[in-house]
Order: sequence, then structure tokens, then C-alpha cells
Amino acid sequence: MQDLEFSLPALTLAGWQKGPITSSVTLCLHGWLDNANSFLPLSEYLPHLNLVALDLPGHGRSQHRSIDAHYHFLDWIYDLATLIKTQGWQQVDIVGHSMGGMIGSVLAAVMPQMVRKLVLIDSIGLVTAEADNTTEQLRSAIKHRWQSPLKQKPVYKDLQSAANARQSQSDFALATALLLAERGTVQCSGGLTWSADMRLRESSAYRLSEQQGMQFISDIQCPVLAILASDGLEMMQEAKLKFQHGYRQLKLLETTGGHHCHMTQPEPIALALSEFLLS
Repeated sequence: MQDLEFSLPALTLAGWQKGPITSSVTLCLHGWLDNANSFLPLSEYLPHLNLVALDLPGHGRSQHRSIDAHYHFLDWIYDLATLIKTQGWQQVDIVGHSMGGMIGSVLAAVMPQMVRKLVLIDSIGLVTAEADNTTEQLRSAIKHRWQSPLKQKPVYKDLQSAANARQSQSDFALATALLLAERGTVQCSGGLTWSADMRLRESSAYRLSEQQGMQFISDIQCPVLAILASDGLEMMQEAKLKFQHGYRQLKLLETTGGHHCHMTQPEPIALALSEFLLS
């Protein structure tokens, strides 16, 4: 595995690469508050793919946004489009888990020339809200921004303690939590704390309407494989009912397991993913 660092105009992204570097890129995008290591278990079963797993801005070892900025969903699309453009990658395949799948979906809609195929892991559609909730959404975001500077990150005496805390809120074992904690913690006074930017926990200032979300989904031209976990997030099952008929080319696969099924049972997920990307 090779560590990577990409300098974009506004910030620096970190990640890692595994597999044959001469092959086209399979770009791996993690979920909210996870990091690139969420794809390590999967990578063991995909040695033939050129995997590039990123830490999204504010996550893992990537740089935080500037003090006057926030984490607007659509800005992640700009970040990735800029990365692909500056690296000179041609058409990439995207594997996205949860929020990473939603980011990959909008990128595929907006920049179809950049994305060859799209794999969604316990992710489908987009997070939307009713238009008449717009005022309350912004009000909530402002209050959260006022509160953020007052909040303190937890401090753990060692990596094991941080992993225990992560595992207690998740659907996976301690060994899996350790993978995320290894990349997602930094030294601080008294031990370790999470590297993720506290502003990631703020409410979004806006939500897409269902009509806007459906436009993005219907504008995805590439083939899409959505792997949904039987015990995954309920919101993904709800999004399936709402969005599945909006895709031009969708293959839907149900699997057992929880939201992080690509970490807890990577072999069957890797097999389905590989068959789809190589077909």
C-alpha cells in the first residue's frame, strides 16, 4: 500500500493506493466520519484493481476546510472533479459507501465523462427534504455553527480505547474499529482524539428537494450497481423505494449484514463488485 497526497487549490487530500498502478483508477469514497481505511478489508480481495481510497476533506488525514468555510455537500463534488481533472485520470470507476456513494452519484451526473461505472455500498439515491422545510433547515444550521466552537472532542488514553468507543456505536467488531481508529486519530494533550473536523457534525444549511435529487439520479448515464445491506440504514431502504426507478441502468443487489457490510463481509462484496466492474 502506498500513501498518497493530492494538492488541490484550496486544500490537500490524503489517501492510499493498492494494486496495479498501470490500470485505470477505481476511486473509493468512504462514508460520513469514516476514512480511507474502511476499504482496506475489501482491498484484500481486489488485488487486480488499481484502488485509490481517499480521505474526504475534514476526514482521516486530509486537510480541514479553512476556518471561514463549512462542509456543503456539493463542494465535495467540486473537490473530486478537480482531483480527477488535475491528476489527468480518464474515466474512473467509483466505489462509494453511504455518503461516499451519494457524492459519487452526483459527480457521475454532473461530469459523465469522468465516471465509467458506479458502485454504491449501502447507498442509493440522495438525502432530500421537503421544500417547505428550507427555513427550519437553515435555522438549525446557524444554531449548530454557534455551538461548534463550544464543543470538545473526546480524548482517549490509547488507540485501543478510541477503537472501543468507535465500535460501541457501530455494527462491526473491534478489529474493524481499529482500522478506522488507526487512520482517524491524532495525538493530543492527554492521549489521542479523532482527527475529523468537528464542523462535519453541523446540520447542513440546505437540503436538495426530492425533485432536484431525482434530476441528479436520472442524469447518471453510466451503469450503477447498488449493494444494499439487509440490516443497513433504514434511510437507504426508504431511498430505494423513492429513487430506484430513476436510474437509467441500475443493478440492485441485496446482501446480509449491516451498514458497513464491505468491512464485515468483504469477500462476497468484492466478488459482486469485481464482476460488475470487469463485465
